[in-house]
Amino acid sequence: MTLELFLLLASALFAVGVYGALSQQSVVMVMMGLELMVNGVIVAAAAFWYFLAPAAPDGQVLVLVVIAAMTVDMAMGFAVVTLLFRARDADMTDMAAELKR
Repeated sequence: MTLELFLLLASALFAVGVYGALSQQSVVMVMMGLELMVNGVIVAAAAFWYFLAPAAPDGQVLVLVVIAAMTVDMAMGFAVVTLLFRARDADMTDMAAELKR
C-alpha cells in the first residue's frame, strides 16, 4: 500500500460525503455525508502520519482527537435532529428551515 492509494481512498470518501451532503434532503443523510467527509480527512491525516513520520506519536494523537471530536459532534447533531423531529415532526431540511416558534 502506498501513500497515493490511501489518498485516493480519502478523496473518494470525501467526494461521496460531499455528494451525500449536498444531494439529500433528509437531515440524517446530510449528517451521514458530513461524517463521511470527516472520515476522509481522518484517513488522509493518518496516511500522512504513517508515511512521513511513523516514529512520532503526534499523528496518532491528532487522529484520536479528531475522532473524539467527530463523535461528540455527531452525537450532538443526532440529538438535535431527534429533538427537532419530536417537537415539529420535521425530518427534511426544508421542513426544518424555520426554527422560530
